[in-house]
Amino acid sequence: MGSWYKENNGIVVSSRIRLARNLSDLPFPSQMNNEQLEELKQKVKTAICESNTPFANSLNYIDMSAIPQNEIMAMVERHVISPEFANKNAGAIILSDDESISIMIGEEDHIRIQVILSGLELEKAYDIAERIDSLLFTKLNFAFDNELGFLTECPTNLGTGLRASVMLHLPICESDDEIQTLRETLGKIGFTIRGIYGEGSKSEAGLYQISNQITLGLSEKNSVDNLKIIANQIIEKEKNARKKIDSLTIEDLCFRALGTLKNARIISSKETMNLLSTIKIGIDMGIIKEEINPIELLVNTGAYMLMSKKGEMNPKERDILRATLLRETL
Repeated sequence: MGSWYKENNGIVVSSRIRLARNLSDLPFPSQMNNEQLEELKQKVKTAICESNTPFANSLNYIDMSAIPQNEIMAMVERHVISPEFANKNAGAIILSDDESISIMIGEEDHIRIQVILSGLELEKAYDIAERIDSLLFTKLNFAFDNELGFLTECPTNLGTGLRASVMLHLPICESDDEIQTLRETLGKIGFTIRGIYGEGSKSEAGLYQISNQITLGLSEKNSVDNLKIIANQIIEKEKNARKKIDSLTIEDLCFRALGTLKNARIISSKETMNLLSTIKIGIDMGIIKEEINPIELLVNTGAYMLMSKKGEMNPKERDILRATLLRETL
């Protein structure tokens, strides 16, 4: 498997499964002291990395204190860790080489198992997450109640502790002001629509995350299956909206965007995202024939991704480097 942003899969950018788990013999992370955090890290590290399974050979244990701050924030831009976990500057992460598997230790819950794959691969992502969950379950004492299910720090995660999500590229629905209508409709049936980095974030480049809200009273499989149905309905909505666009207008917008990115000398992150979103429409609709991966470019030109490779820079220096990288790539 490659990183989720290495492939261009049309409207469906990525699929993610996240499982929240806690140990019964330790307080929730918000109540833990440093000694208890270290105990948690060692227990999870031993359970995974010394398990003598194929997983153990492909995963790396990394203490967050060993990672430079720019790289921590770059991991957020790559969706390897959550913004909340990055801001804690504590805990540890167990990571696969391709970053499709990420196990955060000491986030809001003791353990956050995350599997993120390119395209609409919810079942595959769930299967991987469930295998990791089963491995941990045999080694650790999870906090579990026969009526409530898995116990979590936030009551909204009680039950399965599962958050399934798909990231969709919905620029035409966005421009038609359909997002608020979608948000209200999804809310009535137990789903939510959020920005590019999940809860509390805004949309960038027409990218939205659709995820389940209900974790109590439904099985994990039902949650995944229901989300896939919802995702396919939204995909069709975006496809139908694209068919109504004037062909010459969208063609003009796409090639103007491509021309700007190929020739700009200074360009901000926001402008880059908007232009790459337009180019992605052009590629997905067959207007632009060049082999370009807009999502990979979007990730690689993030502010912290640039600084993780080139060192600390002021905003203008980043804008110059971003323009250079785009010109060289395109």
